[in-house]
Amino acid sequence: MATEYGQGYGWDGGPGFHGEGAEERRHLLPAALRAPIEARSWREFGYLMLSLPISIIMFTFAVTMVSLGAGLLITFLGIPVLAAGLAGCRGLGALERTRARGLLGLDVAAPEPLRMTKQGPMAWMGAMLKSGASWRHLLYTVLHFPWAVFAFSVAISFWTYGWAMLTYPLWFWLFPVYGGQDGLQLYGDQGHSIYLDNPFEITVTALVGLLLTMASPWIVRALTQVDRLMVHGLLGPSRLATRVVELESDRGIVIDTAAADLRRIERDLHDGAQARLVALAMDLGLAKEKLTEDPEAAARMVGEAHGEVKTALQELRDLARGIHPAVLTDRGLDAALSSVASRCTVPVQVEVDLPARPAPAIEGIAYFTVSELLQNISKHSGATRASVDVWRIENRLMIQVVDNGVGGADVASGSGLAGLAERLDAVDGILVVDSPVAGPTRITAELPWRG
Repeated sequence: MATEYGQGYGWDGGPGFHGEGAEERRHLLPAALRAPIEARSWREFGYLMLSLPISIIMFTFAVTMVSLGAGLLITFLGIPVLAAGLAGCRGLGALERTRARGLLGLDVAAPEPLRMTKQGPMAWMGAMLKSGASWRHLLYTVLHFPWAVFAFSVAISFWTYGWAMLTYPLWFWLFPVYGGQDGLQLYGDQGHSIYLDNPFEITVTALVGLLLTMASPWIVRALTQVDRLMVHGLLGPSRLATRVVELESDRGIVIDTAAADLRRIERDLHDGAQARLVALAMDLGLAKEKLTEDPEAAARMVGEAHGEVKTALQELRDLARGIHPAVLTDRGLDAALSSVASRCTVPVQVEVDLPARPAPAIEGIAYFTVSELLQNISKHSGATRASVDVWRIENRLMIQVVDNGVGGADVASGSGLAGLAERLDAVDGILVVDSPVAGPTRITAELPWRG
């Protein structure tokens, strides 16, 4: 049950501390100046440029298929047409998720698959028409078209006008030769016209272009945020489906954890108390044989067997305490954690402030979480003091274990902390590790409060 606080625990940095690769890259230019030339800005601009033609195709397909299917509902042909239209919308949604992943860096999982109880065309059409994901894809194809028109117009206007005005001094001299005019015409009618043809006007034009060029990436980024929300909300799995997947994963973790605990208990019994009791039985058998021949030797062997019985009983007590300590059931977290802290090799201050006792399952998880963390502190932290705080905030049970050891703990290193985080996640809990190199280490666990 103990996690490794040293090598396996990951002393290469806490959260966000992964060596030199995790250091924030320093740029010579501030974000406002480098945004117009960043690859991300151009990818987002390209996304908005592609959105208009793709949305026209999606909107035309969706409206045509839905209108045709609705018109044919008076006959049987309307159902397969509607189902085919929804299937096409799901295919277009897959294209949009791929486009968002490649250009926006937005990774959205595919929606839940069709739930078909039977096989065949009729079952497929029924599942398609009853699928909420299919109708969300249809809604996306309809809503995305007006938004794409607006976003395309705004993005291309700011982007092209900004760069055109910024670079106007470079190509200003081309237009008098090419068009026979004195500069860039801002306004003209039969009576008069306005041209940008002197150094002051050219400079002002370039400065305005610089402002527009600097603002354009942020405007484009704001527009793509709406696309992100639409793709994530309409083309991904529903909250209910996501929750079902999480619960299925958590159930698997709980089953695996329970199986591992049973194997550990079986191994401890077989290698510890059971082996000692077998040896004890053999010693008592030999003592029985020597009872008449050599009473003194028999008495000595019985004395040794008595010591073995005490050792076996202590091992059984420790094993029972590891399964579920009696003090936790009888007196609650405060007394149980104080008992664990007294066995730690460093002084531990325990502070438990709870208005009532949580559910036994949550109480047990909280106990074993603190127990494992204190074992790690004893074995690997190099700390001289530690503290344990337990309190309640609204409907959450908060646990914080702090030590002044060498630090560098990392839950992402695949160590025992990762297993502890999975156990907490199985009951909607959270494990947060803050452990910079050279310490201190602050580990916070959050559990749901279930009274």
